Amino acid sequence: MSRLIVQKYGGTSVGSIERINKVADNIKRHTLQGDRVVVVVSAMSGRTDELLNLAAQISENPSRREMDALLSSGEQVTSTLLSLALHHRNVAAHSYMGWQIPINTDSSHTAARILSINNKQLKKDLKQGYVPVIPGFQGVDANNNITTLGRGGSDTTAVAVAASIKADECQIYTDVDGIYTTDPRIEKQARLLEKVTLEEMLELARLGSKVLHSRSVGIAARHQVPLRVLSSFKDGAKQQGTLVVKRGDKEMEETIVAGIAHSSKEAKISIIGVPNTPGIAADILRPLSEENIEVDMIVQNAGAAGTTDFTFTVSRSDYKKSRKLMTKISEKLRAAKVNGDDTIAKVSVVGLGMKSHSGVAATMFEALAAAGINIQIISTSEIKISVIVEENYVELAVRCLHKAFNLHKK
Repeated sequence: MSRLIVQKYGGTSVGSIERINKVADNIKRHTLQGDRVVVVVSAMSGRTDELLNLAAQISENPSRREMDALLSSGEQVTSTLLSLALHHRNVAAHSYMGWQIPINTDSSHTAARILSINNKQLKKDLKQGYVPVIPGFQGVDANNNITTLGRGGSDTTAVAVAASIKADECQIYTDVDGIYTTDPRIEKQARLLEKVTLEEMLELARLGSKVLHSRSVGIAARHQVPLRVLSSFKDGAKQQGTLVVKRGDKEMEETIVAGIAHSSKEAKISIIGVPNTPGIAADILRPLSEENIEVDMIVQNAGAAGTTDFTFTVSRSDYKKSRKLMTKISEKLRAAKVNGDDTIAKVSVVGLGMKSHSGVAATMFEALAAAGINIQIISTSEIKISVIVEENYVELAVRCLHKAFNLHKK
């Protein structure tokens, strides 16, 4: 049966002419099966870094508008080369730039968000038997400026395109063969998941799993786009990958813990002895928001004599800037002092079944205690529990939790 699918190929999947030819072979196989295919590509691996290095040799603080124009060229090269490879295989294909579709975005250069996609040309190509090849990561704003979507931009493009044309499936091809119960480089018994829910995948992506970016999973969840993660380094006809599906599968809902995510790029800041008055949290966090610094976990403890201690975590890349801001705020609030730690990590267990099963937190904390791992901060939601630990213990934490929840067993 003919399907309408969107395929996205990451940087390592198109990292050389040999790899581009392999991708073209896979696309041709799908067209011979009767599938209608739209392709989204990333820049060849290493190409974006090359462009960044060239710009750095010219300016320490380059214009964001010009950087978008520069960086978008990497994906444009890939889309054209892949289109040529398809022509060589007698597969009708058209390559496009983001503005030719167009993929309309806001004007936040280097971190734009997709507002709408005009799918008229895509539908026309598909009707005429062409394979549209689209550069990911880029779009155009209302002033006809080229924009880029930031981290995970090609995944975001692919899912947004799939939602726009109501594709039967969006296939994300990468250098791994699907979603595992945890990072297989840390835990050798990590198991490839046949299915995972969109809600679980969104949490895993936010909490450190690097296979899919959280922005793309968020779009898939909102528009109910089925996602499948596959390896471009394996025979496409012989792999099923991992299907990321909407809720409702009874078998999925019985899974208490679907996977374990971790992030080692965390930092913690504490303001000690701030006045325990209404609005104090807003006073502390507002300057961070104004600098576009994302705060993750927050803990507020009652102190002595009408004061409180306020602790939060940020990405390690924002640590120095955040601590500098908090030093100024602490002086304004007459706090006792500011403490910081950029040697922490976050470990999380995620599972839809946690909503209806008790004892997950107890099992998690007992396993960490047995391994001699101290918990610094705890954060929970309906389908996840996250803890902050010393960075040196993150791999041990992942392994002991994987064993505690028997995730090596199907």
